[in-house]
Amino acid sequence: MITHEKAGSLGSRSGGAMTTAKREHTLGIWALTLGYFLFYVPYSGLSKAVTSGLLTGGRLIPGTELLPAAGISTGIVVLLFITLKRWWKYGRKRRIFGLNIVFPRRQTLISGLGFAIIIFTTTLAYSFNGISIVLALVLMRGGVLIMSPIIDRIFRRRIRWFSWAGLILSLVALVISFTGIRDYQLSLGAFLNLAAYLCGYALRIPAMTQIAKTGEPQTALGYFVEEQAVAMPVLIVFPCLMALLGRGEIANEMRNGFVHLFSGPIGLGGLMIGLFYAGLGICLSFIYLDRRENTFCMPLFACSSLLSGITASYLLAWWMHGPKPHGVEISAGLLIIVALLVMSPLHHLPLYIKQLRNAIAEHRLILVDFKGNPSSNPTRLSTRPSATRFITINFEAMREVLRNPPPTERHS
Repeated sequence: MITHEKAGSLGSRSGGAMTTAKREHTLGIWALTLGYFLFYVPYSGLSKAVTSGLLTGGRLIPGTELLPAAGISTGIVVLLFITLKRWWKYGRKRRIFGLNIVFPRRQTLISGLGFAIIIFTTTLAYSFNGISIVLALVLMRGGVLIMSPIIDRIFRRRIRWFSWAGLILSLVALVISFTGIRDYQLSLGAFLNLAAYLCGYALRIPAMTQIAKTGEPQTALGYFVEEQAVAMPVLIVFPCLMALLGRGEIANEMRNGFVHLFSGPIGLGGLMIGLFYAGLGICLSFIYLDRRENTFCMPLFACSSLLSGITASYLLAWWMHGPKPHGVEISAGLLIIVALLVMSPLHHLPLYIKQLRNAIAEHRLILVDFKGNPSSNPTRLSTRPSATRFITINFEAMREVLRNPPPTERHS
């Protein structure tokens, strides 16, 4: 017997993405961006080091040989993470023969398949000869950035000025990085891999925008759980099926990956690559699930990944004597930092200053207090020695003022 069961408090349906509740200024997405950066540096660096021969004495390893170990590692870690966090309860379920099984909706099924494609193609992108870490990132991120405002327009999401600014600066940084790349080679396989990568995003982001970008935590968790319930099994099962039933060079390479699953740079390197991708994949998923428009979230992730790619390139050049990045990438890195500052809460600095000035003028905020003064008038300096007096700043009062902006400014 099969019955349907809804997860508790999953929030609004497809119309939820158009919620007009006031926007809250939180730093959670920036913590996720930092986590994404910290995971992406070792992920991209290790992927390039293993496939380019830096860790194998010059022997080049096809990226498809890494997919079994990397896919199994990512799948197990993400599913274990959801289990330890006890998030399975947020997914929509079907009751099948007395068991509650997470059963994805159409959108999360499509999104999960898209995410699996993204994971496979991202790892493969770093394995092609003649393509550096930065070039791979430029090719992948450029298409995604162009896609983001189109998706926002389709779903009639408002794009704010600093999101447009961050998008433009990110694209300029990508162009600058591309001009610094020398002696690159783009094979047919690399183009097909890039096309598959962008198709994965074309499947994932619209589905996510339609039902999950509402700002409701339980809606985001429900979507995340259902999506991973599709993507992670695909990461584990697909290489197994290819190795068992497939023919040709790619299937043979995957078989070799299973032979060395727990040994050598193929197995151990692949397992570590998968572990790092699990971390960055979790961070990235919740960056996308943030209620802000895609034109904000995409440049944020693109800037973080390009900075991590530049960092990984310099680490490989310094530590393993890999190819040295071109100096123009420093200019691209500086431009990315500018883009991040534009998109950061600093663009609200004039608003914060205005709020503080108004609060002080209306005597709603006493910023500086004189302690150690026995006089009944706290603003009059004491005649005691200076050692008995000190000045304190009332940060709690400042936070209270900044937490409640004027009504006309809340939707800026």
